Amino acid sequence: MKLLIVSATTLEIKPLLAHMRFKERVNAQINRYTLNKIEIDVLTTGVGMVPTAFLMGKALSANQYDGALNLGIAGGFDRNLELGQVVHITQDQFPEPGTDQGEYLLSLIDLKLLEENYFPFKDGLLVNEMPIKSKTIKGLKTVKGITVNRAHTTNRSMEKIMKRCNPATESMEGAAFFFACFAEDIPCAQIRAISNYVEPKDTDRWSIPTAIENLNKVILQVLME
Repeated sequence: MKLLIVSATTLEIKPLLAHMRFKERVNAQINRYTLNKIEIDVLTTGVGMVPTAFLMGKALSANQYDGALNLGIAGGFDRNLELGQVVHITQDQFPEPGTDQGEYLLSLIDLKLLEENYFPFKDGLLVNEMPIKSKTIKGLKTVKGITVNRAHTTNRSMEKIMKRCNPATESMEGAAFFFACFAEDIPCAQIRAISNYVEPKDTDRWSIPTAIENLNKVILQVLME
């Protein structure tokens, strides 16, 4: 089995890497490892949807994978999610493209520049209908996310995005990962741990170390199934 693990930063998967055997450096962004008879390419993209999309395209055009995992931390809109909780994001979207119309944003679909069911979208969403088969992943809470260039940190921006998209989480890479996997018909899963609540910025309330620890424990369990 050959698997692709995609993460924005090495920090988010550092505990996992310690359990894997390094095999070779494929290129500047990909290192190859083995674990439990699985060959694993680890792609570190950097933060953001543009580098994620570009480097995913390069990786998927050069290699054949049986599945792909997007691993990282995320901000949580849903206060029922606990800090450090690991979730399975099964729906994601790009909420930002469009044009402002006073207090409202007209999306590409509103502007008739994108059909809401134009592949790989379904009603404007990226819906994972080919998740990686895993008992551990199946046991995680499934949530809807959004992928953004700029995190929401004001009450007004949070209210607007909640009303329009009703997301549970936000990241800066997830939907780009989905887009690439869906386009290449690769089973995949986006697994993230809640590092902070989406709120006016207060890093003292963030829980990044706990989120990373919990995320890596879950993924190690997935890989050892």
